[in-house]
Amino acid sequence: MKTSGCYIWAMPPIIALFDIDGTLLRAGGAGRRAVELALDEVLDDLDADVSLESVEFAGRTDPWIVRTALLQYGVAADDGLIHEVLRRYVAHLPRELQLATAFEVLPGVLSLLSELSAREDVILGLGTGNTEPAAYAKLARGGLDSFFSFGGFGSDHADRAALLRVGLERGLERCAEPQGRERVVVVGDTPHDVAAAHAIGAACVAVSTGGYDGFALEAAGATVVVSDLGCAAVRAAFEPTASR
Repeated sequence: MKTSGCYIWAMPPIIALFDIDGTLLRAGGAGRRAVELALDEVLDDLDADVSLESVEFAGRTDPWIVRTALLQYGVAADDGLIHEVLRRYVAHLPRELQLATAFEVLPGVLSLLSELSAREDVILGLGTGNTEPAAYAKLARGGLDSFFSFGGFGSDHADRAALLRVGLERGLERCAEPQGRERVVVVGDTPHDVAAAHAIGAACVAVSTGGYDGFALEAAGATVVVSDLGCAAVRAAFEPTASR
């Protein structure tokens, strides 16, 4: 049985940080609808129909999305108001997830996570723009929540590279004796994921199951680009590297 600690291996440990939306699953628009409901409540006195069709979601963090939406409606996006919108969003999200008929776990995800979670040299974490409660609500809807016990979240920071650093630090805390030889692999589906991975010195497996095709992900500088997480190239990116 795999233990929660990380020990001195002949192979350097791998800290894997997974994005959620477009990478592990598609939430069927549940997140967008929940944010719109939250904003509609907060902006009730504006007498406006709230729509986020013009707001980019792919690769963005929840605080960034809410701040952008508030500014779109001419509202000062202070931290307190953003927090209130996110609180309401998280309250609406479970119901929207249950109603999302187009919700799906993406191809190859379950088998990949099952394989990686069984390995002693891999520490599975999240690197997602979702706030922590939103992340686990989406994962639970897809039966994936048990694979992840830590991560970096949009609730940690609005900047994607910064939240990945938080996830990395939490991963290192799970190593009994970090050796400075740990490898970091970020798995995502947008150029934002790729750029954030580069910012923390990580390799990036980019999958074209989100809103960007393989050409865009290659142009962004992803280490590996695949059509889905069942591809053999994904396993190759997690091959152990012998220590010298």
